[in-house]
Amino acid sequence: MKPALEISQLTKTYPNATKPALDQVNLQVEKGEVLALTGESGCGKTTLLRSIAGFESVQSGNIRILGEEVADTKPEQRNVGLVFQDLALFPHMTVEKNIAYGLKKLDKAARKARIEEVLQLTGLSEYTNRYPHELSGGQKQRVALARALAVKPKILLLDEPFSNLDELLRVKVRQEILSILRSSGITTILVTHDAQDAFNMADRIAILKKGELIQVGTPENLFLQPVSPYVARFFGEISLLHGTQTPEGLKTSFGLLAYASDDSEVLLGLRPNAVQPTDTTGPLSGIVTQITFMGAFYEYILQAGHKDTEHLHLFRKQRDYEVGDEVYFTVSSEQVIEFKIKSM
Repeated sequence: MKPALEISQLTKTYPNATKPALDQVNLQVEKGEVLALTGESGCGKTTLLRSIAGFESVQSGNIRILGEEVADTKPEQRNVGLVFQDLALFPHMTVEKNIAYGLKKLDKAARKARIEEVLQLTGLSEYTNRYPHELSGGQKQRVALARALAVKPKILLLDEPFSNLDELLRVKVRQEILSILRSSGITTILVTHDAQDAFNMADRIAILKKGELIQVGTPENLFLQPVSPYVARFFGEISLLHGTQTPEGLKTSFGLLAYASDDSEVLLGLRPNAVQPTDTTGPLSGIVTQITFMGAFYEYILQAGHKDTEHLHLFRKQRDYEVGDEVYFTVSSEQVIEFKIKSM
């Protein structure tokens, strides 16, 4: 079975730019898959989305949709649906007419049947005669999605679809949209800067950095096995700790860590749950320099000394310590993420 989307060696450089916006990107998306594109601002994720849609020309590389090369094909000939960040609904049109906009080639009966089908799929049947200004933020999202789905696109592209929603509405709409996507079985590429959007919606996540595709994998894979601190930081708090291998263990600024590496110098990534306080003294300890109440837990910042630049994050349900306290702890070696310094 051919993948829904195949991108090979895709390169895009804007005029007067010193570096490419996309640098030999290779990516494959399977039919029915939801893939999230994420990375810091300016990493190339929107450029990649627009290249797939046909709104950006590329210098080299291939874009295949269901096996068909489309890199030189006009946007309207690619049959790709796109939901813009600002939704781009027509304010003077009702919900029904917004959805019908791309169905002009169908006869009246077929157009009506498709509109009713999409309205039912997106839960908008009771809002057909309303205008965009009469809808909530979540309802507008569904109208934009319904309009994109109405033409039965081969691929659906979502460009930061939840960026204008507050956090409570964002969670609700995210689940509604995901349910619609799963019901329709549409192959979807979601551009987002929000890790929770990616975690909650995507089958796989692709991380971009300065135009390069750094890592692609399931949310679990990227969280547990990030290839670099850049990837790791997108998916939760992580502390970085340099270590030198010795016969007794790994020497760090916090003490001796029971961890063996094949390299003499390493950089470790430690999630807060990898740091476990003990009631007794031990080879690892740090000084509490900051305490932040996070609602469900307290976040403690531990430093090896008040002048040391390296620090660790520790989460606790109770306020067990005060600033200035010395905390002895162990580290679970199974939860240590090792980054190769030579590849940094």
